[in-house]
Amino acid sequence: MMKKQIDPLKPKIKLPSSKNYFATKEIVEKYRLHTICQSGNCPNIGECWQSGTATFMIMGDICTRSCKFCSVKTGKPFPLDENESYRVADSIHLMKLKHCVITSVDRDDLADAGANHWAKTILAIKNKNPYTTIEVLVPDFKADKNLIDIIINAKPDIISHNLETVERLTPQIRSVAKYKTSLFLLEYVAQKGIITKSGIMVGLGERKEEILQTMDDLLRVNCRIITIGQYLQPTKENIKVEKYYTLDEFKELEQIALQKGFKFVESSPLVRSSYHAEKHIHQK
Repeated sequence: MMKKQIDPLKPKIKLPSSKNYFATKEIVEKYRLHTICQSGNCPNIGECWQSGTATFMIMGDICTRSCKFCSVKTGKPFPLDENESYRVADSIHLMKLKHCVITSVDRDDLADAGANHWAKTILAIKNKNPYTTIEVLVPDFKADKNLIDIIINAKPDIISHNLETVERLTPQIRSVAKYKTSLFLLEYVAQKGIITKSGIMVGLGERKEEILQTMDDLLRVNCRIITIGQYLQPTKENIKVEKYYTLDEFKELEQIALQKGFKFVESSPLVRSSYHAEKHIHQK
């Protein structure tokens, strides 16, 4: 029998083992919470949960969109859980988090796309955890300023929204979201004086010059924090990896981004948008 070929460039994922990992897992399960760590098959779940951090995913675990890179379930979501905001706030309190990250599925089935539920969650966290800084990784809200304002007025410390990929590949990779819509959201938020952040995956077939153009586009809308990570195919139904980048290539992209003017850059194979997020809050 032939042995399965292993790509030497494919990043190796560390398995969880510490008490902190299982303590975080227990809290997530006890409070019936969803995390993108689990739903998105994040390769950093072991490292992050061992350090007592998790990215909470609100509004359920069923998305109304079906992006080709994502393993989150798609379909008709359940009604919103009115108590979810308080359970998230309580969990953050139990974990004694100094910084938390909240994300969500897309809820195009709701008239406000979930913006008011988002605000309710942010305010619940602030009330229960007044010294915890908050990063929110939000959907595009289809560039509706009224909905974006609801998030802004809740005053999270960072508003993050991922471009995910270069402009040319966006229609193939993202099912509904548009490249220029995402840039609009980031620009609008930055104009309101809130720190913005975005992330992209590489290995989807993009060209180097397109990555550099994406950096320029983000800088143009005053986004100064970027994450760059290797796309890993989460399931056989998702789009295949076109290329595994080397550590040297990631380092080069990091250096280029810093030279271009980004204040903080996370660039390595297992980087995801919330990886080391606690560090980004200090990048004013």
